[in-house]
Amino acid sequence: MQGGCICGAVRYRLKTDPMFVHCCHCTWCQRETGSAFGVNALVETSNIEILIGAPEPVATPSASGKGQTIVRCQSCRTAVWSHYHGSGPKIGFVRVGTLDHPHDVKPDVHIFTASRRPWVNLANEKNVFEEYYDPEALWPEDSKIRRAAISG
Repeated sequence: MQGGCICGAVRYRLKTDPMFVHCCHCTWCQRETGSAFGVNALVETSNIEILIGAPEPVATPSASGKGQTIVRCQSCRTAVWSHYHGSGPKIGFVRVGTLDHPHDVKPDVHIFTASRRPWVNLANEKNVFEEYYDPEALWPEDSKIRRAAISG
């Protein structure tokens, strides 16, 4: 999978499929995206290959109070992925909307749905949580192995 920012100054390639995909309905993601939710594909940072450009890491506040680093295009400021404090710099939360074919990536889980917009219908979704979830209960075994390999 390949993707990039809106102006084309940053292009990247994922060298592997995502470990898991979050659709986050928290008010912070709503504010950051200017939309009803944020969709993030979790990939080892070592499997994000920058093809063009030099995206800039920007320290940003987060709901946890511990902050996150959002990696942005230096020209158009599009957020292409981020690193959350809890996962550290080894996992990139790739913004699915920056992929060339975002419709090919479906969320594995909907989180923080207690603050979802009332018109977002999740009745047909299987993994829906008002807050966060237990990754050990939902992640596929191969993704757990990948996460363990980068956790040390």
